[in-house]
Amino acid sequence: MSIEHDTPAAPPRGAGKSSGKNAGKSSGKGAPKAAGKTPARRKAAPAAPAHKAQATHPVHTPKPHAAASMGHARPLTPARATPAVEAPQPAPPPGAAGSVRAAPKAASPKAAAPKAASSKPAPKKAAAKPAAPQPAVKAAASAPPAPEAPAPARPADAARPQPAASDPMSIGGLTAPDFDALAQNMARLVEESGKAVANYVQARETGEVKSELSDEATDAVHTIGRVAEYWISDPQRIVSAQAELAGKFFELWATTLRRLSGEDAETVAAPPPADKRFADPDWSRNPVFDFLRQAYVITSRWANGLAARAETLDPHTREKAQFYVRQILNALSPTNFLATNPELIRETFSQSGENLVRGMKMLAEDIQAGHGNLKIRQADNSRFQLGVNLATTPGKVVFRNELMELIQYTPTTDSVFKRPLLIVPPWINKFYILDLNPEKSFIRWAVEQGLTVFTISWVNPDERHANKDFAAYMREGVFAALDVIKEITGEERVTSIGYCVGGTLLSVALAYMAAKGDERIGSATLFTTQVDFRDPGELRIFVDEEQIKAIENKMEEKGYLEGSKMATAFNMLRSNDLIWSYWVNNYLKGKEPMPFDLLVWNSDSTRMPRANHSYYLRNCYLENNLTQGRMVLDDVKLDLKKVKIPIYDLAAREDHIAPAKSVFVGASFFGGPVKYVMAGSGHIAGVVNPAGKPKYQYWTGGPPQGDFDAWVASAQETPGSWWPDWIKWIAEQAPAKVPARQPGSKTHPPIADAPGDYVRMKA
Repeated sequence: MSIEHDTPAAPPRGAGKSSGKNAGKSSGKGAPKAAGKTPARRKAAPAAPAHKAQATHPVHTPKPHAAASMGHARPLTPARATPAVEAPQPAPPPGAAGSVRAAPKAASPKAAAPKAASSKPAPKKAAAKPAAPQPAVKAAASAPPAPEAPAPARPADAARPQPAASDPMSIGGLTAPDFDALAQNMARLVEESGKAVANYVQARETGEVKSELSDEATDAVHTIGRVAEYWISDPQRIVSAQAELAGKFFELWATTLRRLSGEDAETVAAPPPADKRFADPDWSRNPVFDFLRQAYVITSRWANGLAARAETLDPHTREKAQFYVRQILNALSPTNFLATNPELIRETFSQSGENLVRGMKMLAEDIQAGHGNLKIRQADNSRFQLGVNLATTPGKVVFRNELMELIQYTPTTDSVFKRPLLIVPPWINKFYILDLNPEKSFIRWAVEQGLTVFTISWVNPDERHANKDFAAYMREGVFAALDVIKEITGEERVTSIGYCVGGTLLSVALAYMAAKGDERIGSATLFTTQVDFRDPGELRIFVDEEQIKAIENKMEEKGYLEGSKMATAFNMLRSNDLIWSYWVNNYLKGKEPMPFDLLVWNSDSTRMPRANHSYYLRNCYLENNLTQGRMVLDDVKLDLKKVKIPIYDLAAREDHIAPAKSVFVGASFFGGPVKYVMAGSGHIAGVVNPAGKPKYQYWTGGPPQGDFDAWVASAQETPGSWWPDWIKWIAEQAPAKVPARQPGSKTHPPIADAPGDYVRMKA
């Protein structure tokens, strides 16, 4: 369970805009008129000296660009000396405005005057004194033909005109850096980079991090090697693949050359409209960056196609290959590098490199925070504090053991439902996803509806919990909580909620209780929970015998799996949004990420105890034992068909961790009545969709039977949050009410204020 794609990532990137409606147009009235007669050639007449020519034919200086005239920083443009006369150039052909012109060659003593020369031949006096030929000053890319009307020359330090928007080689809004400040910042950058390297090396010298090729990298090399073997094994196949790539690049070269010559040209390979990486206008306006963008898209599609069309590979290996190829391509995107991203170039020039210094400082801090590995910050964590502006619903910790704390929340109504509610959150994340802030908190809302709410807060395990297996989480988690709730409230039965893997644990517990005749749970709600794993979502990429064995070997070393491993796996599923957007924003733009409670929760990772995690991966993801009647827990064979209690089964339409179809299939294995509901959005936002400020909708229909697509087609869509529908369902199961209960009892007095101590433990 982790953050999904519908969550905002990096702040939106700025976009430079061209200014001036008539950018790129000549400021003169037209091309110089041709003389009635061509002046006679003068043999061995040297070119007129620059200073003499200037005196005779002063050049009109074009008006500065609008940005310069408004006091903006001086644009970065080709240097212009005090204008010197050169032979007037003919007017550009139609459609060539803004194209790059080569500098004219120096006048030769034997060169004939051009036919389209000025209407007046150069005075004899200007050519009387011979001088060495002097090359004319190279014209700027957007310079118009020499105008007729003279104007005094601009001083050398005057504001320079910005390149016209039609200039195909310009970058919109680019300004010259302060070179003194740039030099100082480069020195500071070297200093900060030394700190980053020191943090990286120190962790390896002390043994905190082992310097070895990671299991993930080894598996990636092996998997991509299988794809390469498929294509190289057949010469005709590899030649065809190379010809496909070469053809696209030839087409791209041709269109780029047409654009450089000032012509319009169609795009060969545009990125998908949803790809925010190339939103800056210069990616399409500037031919150079447009070439980089399209070359990247062409290469990406070609490489992904190679992995997808490796027909002799089994489906799982092909899917892994596509995943690894996607990770490589995402990392190599031109948007991730300073020299190939126009937005970053503008940012660096405007700040004289200060952004790179700030970014390197954050990089050093994040390597230190990751104990030698980079832990990319996704939010400004300094703005949030548990119990202050996160997990703020009032309550008390009323029980604690080695695996969990049990929190009972303070009532806000005079009467409450007689049947209390127990929430079983996932142990791979912390429970306060359901209590982010007062507006988003499902827990606070449930209390306001008149429920006596209890929530499990799992410990962040370490080596002491290595042997805590799945059965221990059921006994010391779910069953221990039920015992305490019965003692505090006096109720024999509770209603329950399980979220993600917490829902899988709750389902296993229900099957175990059904086998034992335990009826302490009267109804259950499952949030985005899988019990059938034949289609386990995108996480299946990480699940096969080789990878699970590698994970088990790592867990043997310390007794647990590092929280960073799970966090990285989830982030890689959306690497452009959850990794590379922050790489660019934090370390290249030098900007602190925005304060966002959901991303703070997402980065608050937890460890996995060896015994529990191994059992879960093998019995659920690898072997799918629960719905096949093969799962055994504490010598009890589990059968979901024996679970007869009512179940509210919530899926999310765009969930990539627990796909809606997988939840639908799993719901059919329970033996009692199941209400299947599909919420809009993904794994988190589909659940955390507040009734007060709903963003999405939900669908309801008949029981989860038959074809999933047919169920969706006939389901009724309801705008808004599913929360009111759920509380109505809860009231139908047990409508009786009693006076509100305060947290704790004589046997279980309050230990601490919510959210407790276990949630504060960092991985």
